[in-house]
Amino acid sequence: MSLKNKIKNNPWGWVPTLYFAEGLPYVAVMTISLILYKQLGLTNAEITFYTSWLYLPWVIKPLWSPFVDIIRTKRWWIVTMQLLIGAAFGGVAFTIPTDFWFQGTLFFFWIMAFSSATHDIAADGFYMLGLNQHEQAWFVGIRSTFYRIATIFGQGVLVMIAGNLQVVFRNSIKYSWSLMFYGVTGLFIALWLWHSYILPRPSADKGLEKASFNEIWVKLCHSIKTFFTKYPAREATIAFLFMLLYRMPEGLLAKVSALFLVDSGSNGGLGLSPQEYGFVQGTVGIVGLTLGGILGGMAAGRDGLKKWLWVMVCAITLPDLVYVYMSYVMPSSFAIINLCVFIEQFGYGFGFTAYMLYLIYYSQGEYKTSHYAICTAFMALSMMIPGLFAGYLQEAVGYFWFFVIVVILCIMTFLVSAFIKIDENFGKKESV
Repeated sequence: MSLKNKIKNNPWGWVPTLYFAEGLPYVAVMTISLILYKQLGLTNAEITFYTSWLYLPWVIKPLWSPFVDIIRTKRWWIVTMQLLIGAAFGGVAFTIPTDFWFQGTLFFFWIMAFSSATHDIAADGFYMLGLNQHEQAWFVGIRSTFYRIATIFGQGVLVMIAGNLQVVFRNSIKYSWSLMFYGVTGLFIALWLWHSYILPRPSADKGLEKASFNEIWVKLCHSIKTFFTKYPAREATIAFLFMLLYRMPEGLLAKVSALFLVDSGSNGGLGLSPQEYGFVQGTVGIVGLTLGGILGGMAAGRDGLKKWLWVMVCAITLPDLVYVYMSYVMPSSFAIINLCVFIEQFGYGFGFTAYMLYLIYYSQGEYKTSHYAICTAFMALSMMIPGLFAGYLQEAVGYFWFFVIVVILCIMTFLVSAFIKIDENFGKKESV
């Protein structure tokens, strides 16, 4: 085998960069956009409403995921979507300095969101085709790590760069953000060129030419039908409520907590600079989230999900109290703010393990891949719905009482968790 083929067939050449490319547009759409719009003068109500709609592509992606299988190859979808994502980053950069900056940037964020959701479908499918079973198991931690690195890079490093550019250019906010997005455009073009060259061409990666659109549509409808009828009506209803309500308080908290950190003191926020926010949320917070997720997975893997369920429920809810504390005390200590964010994100990472494992548990059986995709649609919907009105609620009652309401609504998480049924052995090593 030639050196060129050895490089192309080495998963280290493409798995890390592929999942970095998967994570970066998602964090740009969901987090960087919040800080951008806040600095450009939009209200919290406007920011949360418009950016929450950007969850929609991830909510409805199960509807078009079968067609990614039958039209062209997954490799083709990956490189095409990366080029489109790069163009969307360029579109955001180009429109920020214009008079129609809001309409322009939102339009390109929409393109980025749909392209990113489609890229997710193709990348996850390609991962299974491009690697054998042993390699898939070995690299699962690598792909997760580089997705996290993309998150740190996006809401940490990139936000800090935008902040530093504002210092250089004497608070020229639009120019600074535009330059940062142009830089990301160049990065994504480089990723597109790299993956166009390095991605292998597995023989199994081909479109299903023999399957008609009608056949695929019938199969899709059948998988959706079985998803809603695979369990008795009462058990299925409880499962759907769990998928929608377990994270509902976090859906309210996620966007407003970021805005609280950067909002001015006169508006009740902590007034962090973009550089400080990038460090707190993009570095310390992500480290806490990752550690919590790792420990949650280890705990469930050792003793099963059922044994750790209530610990995880407490972990994902009780740390929300740190925002009640911060909005009341208004700490000036940067170390205290970092500690509070770390605690909340660690608890969220640990408690989120229960949610993800339950989605896997519910998806078992026939059509498990399609059913899991539908579960992730519920997951996106659980963040989209509360996010739509989170800003309006915060502006009506202020940050302190908003965070109090979030803590009170954590009762929903306890209620839905009390009624779900889980096999006591699910999650243990023997059952996986």
